[in-house]
Amino acid sequence: MELTCIMCPVGCTLKITKTKKEIIVTGNSCPRGKEYGLKEVTSPERIVTSVKKYKQGTICLKTDKPIRKDLVDKCLIEIKNSKLKGKISVGETLIKNVLNTGVNIIVTSIN
Repeated sequence: MELTCIMCPVGCTLKITKTKKEIIVTGNSCPRGKEYGLKEVTSPERIVTSVKKYKQGTICLKTDKPIRKDLVDKCLIEIKNSKLKGKISVGETLIKNVLNTGVNIIVTSIN
């Protein structure tokens, strides 16, 4: 499998090989590339960003930490179904501990 590392601007092409005993990452020019390659094939995670209607505009939202890739769609549904109460401000937590992951959904801007 080949991946492009996103941990720095270099964008190394990583080659990931799975054997019966280990996962081998090559092509990285720094240790972060190896960590990224291993994580991407064993338990990939993503930062989730979204928008939600608010009054006559929208609020922009994101997770404060990455969540497992397989939970992204469920996270987006949680955001869609969340209720906005009163005045919202940037930096505010809209959803605490989304999907029992320990990750919060934070307001990043209001338009």
